[in-house]
Formats: sequence, C-alpha cells, structure tokens
Amino acid sequence: MEMPKILECDATECAYNDENRCHAMAITIGGQIDHKCDTFLQSTTKGGVPGMTGSVGACKVGACSYNKDFECSAPGIRVGHEAAMLDCLTFTPA
Repeated sequence: MEMPKILECDATECAYNDENRCHAMAITIGGQIDHKCDTFLQSTTKGGVPGMTGSVGACKVGACSYNKDFECSAPGIRVGHEAAMLDCLTFTPA
C-alpha cells in the first residue's frame, strides 16, 4: 500500500504549504469523530521538504470509508477549510 498524496491544500497559512501544495513528509488526519488535519501548523516560517508532495501517514477517522486499519486508502486527498477547521475534504462517511 502506498501513502496517498495530498493533491491540494488551501491552508496557505500553514508552515508546510507553498502554493497550495503540502510539503510535509506525511500528515495525520483527525480523531475518531473529526477529520481535521492534525499536522496543521500556522506559521509564517515555512517548513517541510521543498519539492516534495506530502502524503497521508495516518488516519484516525474511524467513520471514514477510506480508513483501513487507520491508514488512508483513498488514491489522493484534498485538504481545505470547512467551517472553522482545516479538514480532509476527501472524507466520505462509512
């Protein structure tokens, strides 16, 4: 199983975001109920690995149809603002 890539992230205020691309090596998504990006770090200082496209390292959202043993099985995900949180927009209820 390959880690799904983050196809797009609109959290431009995140340290790992550069031009709507995530440059964290791997992110963690949510808890049992929510599907927020746990790796989000608001900062003007940029981090991550330039030129690398981030992946989903772990998914803690038990209610998502893509969650297989706490790993994401989606082909790729999108991360963006939903209400007051930064969420995995690929989340699909199980």
